[in-house]
Amino acid sequence: LDNNGYVKLVDFGFSKYLGMSSKTWTFCGTPEYVAPEIILNKGHDRAVDYWSVGVLLFELLTGTPPFNASDPMKTYNIILKGIDMISFPSHVSRTATSLIKKLCRENVTERLGYQRGGILDIKKHRWFQGFDWEGLNIQCLTPPIIPKVTSATDASNFDKYPRELEIPPDEDSGWDLDF
Repeated sequence: LDNNGYVKLVDFGFSKYLGMSSKTWTFCGTPEYVAPEIILNKGHDRAVDYWSVGVLLFELLTGTPPFNASDPMKTYNIILKGIDMISFPSHVSRTATSLIKKLCRENVTERLGYQRGGILDIKKHRWFQGFDWEGLNIQCLTPPIIPKVTSATDASNFDKYPRELEIPPDEDSGWDLDF
């Protein structure tokens, strides 16, 4: 969150710019969020982002991702079975379930946000009915959490971890000499 309580995306370490008709074959990401086309190495584009929004929404509403197993390979197998095989908890509304299922379609051409209407189709979904998108855009809504910070670099709201004192040894096996 920024100092006003608005979400701020900060980690673009796995991001890649693609043109509108470009695809990539890079396999990376958190296993629970990987879209089927990545697992199947079909090539992928922005449609994987809509898939991930659906997974994130499920996790925000339930506390756990919809596709989850003890190891990544089992997780990938669950993903390939599809969102329709996932049980939604009873506290997740029908409209939220509808939105998640439309974002997590296995067929990318059926995925909400990827069709002709683009992101506007997501914004128009009935789960967002009454939401003030313009207010969000100009940041005039009152966020549910406004962090108490003393400056732009105040990290007091982050978890604290002990410093790792052990420095890993230098890697000198020579595996990369031919590069």
